Formats: sequence, structure tokens, C-alpha cells
Amino acid sequence: MLRLYAAALVGLTLTHGTAQAQTDETGETRISPVTELDESIFPPATSRRQIGHGRMFTNDFLGDGYDRWQTGSYTFSRVWAWDGWQGRAPGTFGDLLEMKIGGQIMTPENLRTYIPTDRPWAGKLTFGLHTHWTQGKTEFALGGDLVVIGPQTQLDHLQEFLHDVLNAPKPSTAVLSQQIQNQFWPTIVGEVGQSFSIGGVSRIRPFAELRAGDESLVRVGADFTFGTFGSGELMSRESITGQRYRIVRDPSPGFSFIVGADTAKVFDSVYMPSSRGFALTDTRDRVRAGLHWQGESNSVFYGATWLSREFLGQRESQFVGSVRLQFQF
Repeated sequence: MLRLYAAALVGLTLTHGTAQAQTDETGETRISPVTELDESIFPPATSRRQIGHGRMFTNDFLGDGYDRWQTGSYTFSRVWAWDGWQGRAPGTFGDLLEMKIGGQIMTPENLRTYIPTDRPWAGKLTFGLHTHWTQGKTEFALGGDLVVIGPQTQLDHLQEFLHDVLNAPKPSTAVLSQQIQNQFWPTIVGEVGQSFSIGGVSRIRPFAELRAGDESLVRVGADFTFGTFGSGELMSRESITGQRYRIVRDPSPGFSFIVGADTAKVFDSVYMPSSRGFALTDTRDRVRAGLHWQGESNSVFYGATWLSREFLGQRESQFVGSVRLQFQF
């Protein structure tokens, strides 16, 4: 999407983060391990309580500066647990629950002229419930999403409105008339990974992912972290880039550098149906890097991700940018 769209959604994240910092001292900026809590103030939980939340905004304008293909998304998570946070996910499936909500817009390269060989316009909303748990040193995540697709999401009108306000090219009637139509897709997403120390505060985390639903794929990859980012924290993965964002935080001031890569075999995709002549590439690859800064109460994350071509008619690969800002005023 365009510059003001990016600024508006980033502003939304700042507004939300500020409100949380004012109203919930443990929800947004300082989630301390349970072992440090005074049980006279925080008695053992008798029901699930919210222990954190996180979000990430991704946009191609923040990467290569265009408005095409994987053009923009926003992902938001809240998490609840029975016994607070002890520096790692609990050992029992279902004890910790993550509610995950997201919106995503996919477009052809040209918004004005319909080109049958380019990917069709698509709007997507996701509503999911996931759980995280550990067995030994291995981390698991498994959940179900309801994926809502098509004009019923109203995301086509959102893009039209924003481009009209910016006096920028709007998606034409011809392009929107060929968009992916209304559908509902129950989708299962699972991931397994394990972190290994490679010296000091540096870690490598190989992982494998399975997705079945609106897109069906198997993915393997790894993330390298140089710094404290993610250590003793609950992380969730953004679906387009694979960038991980913090949900439960135990922040240590400083800088962290993150790099990662993965490859996927995609079996089918409702966004590029074979009935309309689309052929998926044999593999779908991602390479990402990010820089995270954590201050006493503020934090900034920016990541750039290279995405390989997803279908045979795609002219080239693309770069997208991801941002997560949190300021306490």
C-alpha cells in the first residue's frame, strides 16, 4: 500500500500500545517472569488471565516501495494462561491460548488494467485460536483459523477509499470484478522448533511448519538471533514474511539482530486457482533480516523480507518491510 496507509496503520499500533501502557502495566511493556512476582499481590490464578499481546504491520512500501502482490497485512495477538508466564510455554497442550486476528491484501502488479496472467486481487481476514506448549526443549504451536475471503471482507473498499484520499491509482472495476470471490476456509496451522545456543546470547532455531486450508504447504527453515530478542519471551510468527513478533515480553535493553530463511512446498492456493490457469512455483522461498531495539520502556523493530515468486506468471520477486513500534509517553 502507499505511504499514508503505512503511516496510518503504524499510528494505530502506537495509539494502541500507548493506551495499553497506561491501563495495563503488565500487558504491554513489562511482563516479568512469574518467579519474580509477589504472590501476596498476584495470587495463583484460578482462571486464565491475559499475560500479553503483540502485533506486526507488513507492507511492500516499507520494502521495495511498490504496491503489488503481497502488498500489506496487519496481525494482532492476545494470549491467556492459567499460571502467568514462567519464561517458557507450559508443558501441557491447551494451557496457554493465543487469539490471532489478521487482515491481508494481495493485488496484481497493475491496479488499473486487468491482466489475466497476473494474480487476481484478494482480500483476506483471519480469526484464529492457537496454543503453545513445550516438551523438553522443543516448542510446539498448533491452532485453527477461520479465513474469510472476498468482497465480504470490505478490504477492496478500504483500498479504494485510501487511494482516493491520497489521489493515488485505485483498483479499477475490471481488476476488482476478477477478485477472488467470497469464501470461508477453516485452516490448521502447526509449527515445531527448538533453539540452540551458538555462543553468548546468540541462538539458532530450526523449525518446521504445516498449513492446510486456504493454502496447503509444508515449510522448513531456521532463524538466527544475535542478542536477547525472544529469550524468555513468547513469540508468534507472521504468516507472509515469517518474521517473529513478541507476545509476552521480558525486555532487556539493547540491540538484537535477527536473520532467517525458509523454503516451502505449496500444494495449492485458493488465491491462485488452477481453474483460472495459474501454476504455482515449485517452491516458495523467504529470506529475512531484522533489527530490534529495546529501551527501558520503548522498543522498535524493523525487518525486511525477500519473497520469491509465488506463481509462474509473476514477473519478479519482491521485498516487503515489517515494523513493530511501542512507545510509552
